[in-house]
Amino acid sequence: MKNLSIRHGLVGLTAMTALAMLASAPSRAQEVIDRGGIRGAGSTFAHPIIARWSEGYRKWRANDAPFPVANSGLEDPVATSAFDYEPIGSLAGLLRVRVGAVDFAASDAPLSSEELTKLGLAQFPIVIGGVAIVYNIDGIGAGELKLTAKAIADIYLGNIQNWNDPAIAAINPDLTLPAAKIVVVRRADGSGTTYNLAHFLAANHPQWQERLGVDTTLSWPTRTVGALRNEGVAATVRVTKNSIGYVEYGYAVKQKLSYAQVQNSAGQFVKPDVKSFQSAAASADWKSAKDFNLMLTGAPGNDAYPIVATVFALMPKQPASPRRSREVLNFLTWSLDRGSKDAGELGLVPLPESLVVQVKEYWQSALKAGS
Repeated sequence: MKNLSIRHGLVGLTAMTALAMLASAPSRAQEVIDRGGIRGAGSTFAHPIIARWSEGYRKWRANDAPFPVANSGLEDPVATSAFDYEPIGSLAGLLRVRVGAVDFAASDAPLSSEELTKLGLAQFPIVIGGVAIVYNIDGIGAGELKLTAKAIADIYLGNIQNWNDPAIAAINPDLTLPAAKIVVVRRADGSGTTYNLAHFLAANHPQWQERLGVDTTLSWPTRTVGALRNEGVAATVRVTKNSIGYVEYGYAVKQKLSYAQVQNSAGQFVKPDVKSFQSAAASADWKSAKDFNLMLTGAPGNDAYPIVATVFALMPKQPASPRRSREVLNFLTWSLDRGSKDAGELGLVPLPESLVVQVKEYWQSALKAGS
């Protein structure tokens, strides 16, 4: 896996400088008041499922669970009805959990064990999904356009600038592509969605690896249009003719965007959907991945979608408030055990039971609150 360069929009800030700054920053965990609902931040990719799970968990706590409920007169300082998750991007979520501003972060860009040790964090998967390549071209519907990794990279690099470029036309001989400039839309914030797309493209395009690399923020060509968060990219593509972008699959469905078939490692063109995400996830060797540091892009198999991403939760190994950390784990236990149906309805793949067991065992060894 490529090393994750942790940056947050400061021009010229290197990976090592940013990591050192994070590792040496004084923890402000005490600023997270030990009352009120649990707080999380990060991945916009994960926002729809976390919102769905938090509502289900709140209702479960209020009606069925054998736990005290906030405002019931029983001693329970954590009010799950006030659950707060801010979809601010994977990198921003990482920065917030490191200084104790939130109880957990969600990120689509895994950290190495070395980085986790420096930051005092634990990392584990909670759900799996896919990055859809979306477009707005008159007369070309969802799943009709086919793209290779090379074509996608060349569009973002500026090597391909028109929809009727011979390189795209050769892949799509049955389509009438317009002689129009491609409006290239990308994330303007630190994004795990960007990280997964970049990881896929860098593995298949030497120029991408050399010029842009793999990161949550990239030095995009100036001709690209930046938009904040998954919803921002989706909204921009939806209203911009002849545009292309990349978003979590659920946003594409919700915004009724057209999405491309993408060529996988077996040479097959595959649509993004739950079935093709499951096919990619089936090959994952989680047991061999220390701290679950594993990427699912470029998975083998004829039916595997090639840009599949995992959402990871990040939590302090030594939390300022073990009680709040336990409440996060209560929420995640409910989500992993009871939230499979919700994940499927949102175009995501729940963790297989064997991986859920592995995650819970990891809590016991890596988290003070997990024991």
